[in-house]
This record gives sequence, C-alpha cells and structure tokens, in this order.
Amino acid sequence: MGARRAVVAAAAVIGLFLVGTVAWANQAQPLRYVNLGDSYSSGAGIQPAAPGSAPACSQSQLNWAHDIAADTGATLRDASCSGADTQDFRTSQSVGVPPQLDAIASDTQLITLTIGGNDNNVFVSTIQKCATAALTTAGQGNPCQRTYGSSFVDTINTSNYPNIVRALQDVKKKAPKARVAISGYLRILPAEKGCYPIMPVAAGDVPYLNGIQGALNDAVKRAAAKTGVTYLDVTAISTGHDACQLPGVRWVEPVVPVNAAPVHPNAIGEREMANNAIAKLGLARA
Repeated sequence: MGARRAVVAAAAVIGLFLVGTVAWANQAQPLRYVNLGDSYSSGAGIQPAAPGSAPACSQSQLNWAHDIAADTGATLRDASCSGADTQDFRTSQSVGVPPQLDAIASDTQLITLTIGGNDNNVFVSTIQKCATAALTTAGQGNPCQRTYGSSFVDTINTSNYPNIVRALQDVKKKAPKARVAISGYLRILPAEKGCYPIMPVAAGDVPYLNGIQGALNDAVKRAAAKTGVTYLDVTAISTGHDACQLPGVRWVEPVVPVNAAPVHPNAIGEREMANNAIAKLGLARA
C-alpha cells in the first residue's frame, strides 16, 4: 500500500471510531448499564441501601454504579454483591442471589465491575493475618512479611489472575457488543508510614501490604489487557486518601469505620471511582 493510500485508510478508520464513540456517548436512549462485582463495587456498608437489593449483598444507593447512572441518565441493573468472587458470576452466591452474569442482557451496552480480591480469600486473609502478626510486635518491624513472604503474591499470580481472566471472558461472551470496564482497588495504606493501631499493620509491613495490593491491581490490569477490557486505574488518584487519613479526606475506611464496611470505600471513594470511570470512558453527563 502506498503512503498516500495508507494515510487515507488510517484516517477513515479513525473517523469511524470517533463517529462510533460520539454516537455511543450521546445516544438518544438511556445507556443500558450493568454493574457487577464484589464489595468495592457494591459499596458495602454505605447507607442508604439500594432499594430492592438483597440484604446479603450490602449494596448501597451511593455506590459508584448508582453515581454513574445518576450522572449519565443510564438505566442501571446492579448485580454487585459483597463477598463475591469470580465463581459467583456463574453460580448463585447465596439463596436469592442469582449468578451475576444473569443480569447481562443481549442489549447491554456498558458493564462495570471490581472482582478478584475475594478469590482465595486473599483480601481478607492478608488483612487478618498481618493484623495478628502486628500484635506480636506491638506494631513494630515487619512480622507479617517475615512470616508469609511471597505467599500472597504467589497466590494472586497463579490463581487469582487466571480466575479474573476467565470471569472477564465470560462477561465478554455474554455481552460481546458491550463496553466493559474493570476498576482496580483504591489504596488502603499510605506509601510508607502506617497508622497503627487505627490500621493494625506493623510499621515495617506497610510497604509489604502495598506490594500485595499492587500485585492484585496488576493482576486485574493484565487480565483486562488480555481480554480487551478497559482497566480503570485508581492507584494514583487515591494516593493520599488511604484509610490512615482523616474523615473527609480518606476514601477508604479503617478497621473501625464510619458509614462503610471496615477497610472498604466510603461514599467519597465510590464517588471518585465513578468520576474516574466517567472520565476514562468518555461518558456523557446528563
């Protein structure tokens, strides 16, 4: 192909992409939107609860999906549920809670989710085990790292990552024409110095836990790239808004929370996740 023909062809492809993007963002009918995932997606513990949601799912009316729908005028079907792992996309998580993939219809246009942290109980197990280890040293040193080494990261890479890939493949198969976006997890701890005992992690284990969370977010990012899904990076924007910060500044609550589940996003965090998704996906505000 000659240089002139290549330029013309490239311009045509770009033009079609831009036209399709504008039409998708500014369509006349409300965007048909489904939210999936775990407690970071459901807004666990944030009141008020979403009307009609299953109590076991701890789904908030102020979670990021409800914020996105309110801002864009989208029609939301929210299947997110606290405690969900990737297998709950295909099977019922509990009585009265259908498989999350059931929420996706053939005409679904947008899907958002967070998933992967509950597989192999990595998220809860890391917090619990490191908190227990911190008690043995009164919050000093790095007892958790010395005890568990690379085990958490090894599990994330060998098991959680392929599970996330499969979950995203299932979502794409169910909705091949939908735009799918998966968010990373907001920062839980500051970069170096922690806030023991508000967050019961030994001072020397703060970088260790950050490394584990970084590995989880990287697994989500890699799974998104492998499956052609949009990854919504929240690490940079949530830096300085971790659970050690004061109310009104923090986006994630400490182990003794205010209007959120322990070590989970509060309403501000969910709002910022929504803002990030709207900006990164180019969604038109109503």
